[in-house]
Amino acid sequence: QGIIMNTEKKEAHNELNLDTLRKLCDSGSIVWSVHALERLQERGITKPDVLNVIHHGRIIEQYPDAFPYPACLTLGASLNEQILHVVCGSNGSLVKIITAYFPDDEKFDASGEKRKEQN
Repeated sequence: QGIIMNTEKKEAHNELNLDTLRKLCDSGSIVWSVHALERLQERGITKPDVLNVIHHGRIIEQYPDAFPYPACLTLGASLNEQILHVVCGSNGSLVKIITAYFPDDEKFDASGEKRKEQN
């Protein structure tokens, strides 16, 4: 008999959770990608805005197979209460901020939570 792998369990293991992300951010174990820093500047988003999303928002999409480690899309609000998305990854010992953006009305519903169907 061959070995049977439970891929569902593997994916769940690779999913990120906010408690871990929050603890890592609080301890200063956070890395800002060059891409993220450039996008923040272009979009008028601050580091405190990003941290506010991680601390008070929720995960709306998981990317367990992202490289180099699992990532997720978080939904929350900037400090001035604009809907904001933050994409971050983690290897369990640090959080890497990949990008942040204000969701596009053409791609997401008004809440910023659900992607619209693309035709």
